[in-house]
Amino acid sequence: MALKLRRQVPPPPGCPMSACMSLLGGVWTPKVIWSLSEGPRRFSELRRAVPAVSAKVLSARLKDLEGRGVLSRAVLATTPPSVEYALTELGEELIPAIRAIVEVGSKLHLRKAQEPTSRAA
Repeated sequence: MALKLRRQVPPPPGCPMSACMSLLGGVWTPKVIWSLSEGPRRFSELRRAVPAVSAKVLSARLKDLEGRGVLSRAVLATTPPSVEYALTELGEELIPAIRAIVEVGSKLHLRKAQEPTSRAA
């Protein structure tokens, strides 16, 4: 008896879950949002918080998040001028979701660490 393959049904247009996951699915996006959860930060502070990301990619991520209304960008009146990024109300609403993902990830990590090591035969 052959297995009947199910066809994949794409999510409906305007699906809220797809919109949120497309945002959080961006490379480095959750880490950037998480870094801003404790308050506004300058570009250099974000670079130190997420050291593996290049300046070019971080800059693109910040522009994208600003365009989506997740964070705000403020030019500070300093010499030389500096820029500070902060989460908007919409960005703050993402923190509980990211925190839940972090908690589940911690449990998965703990669970994997407690597994007995398999022995090669």
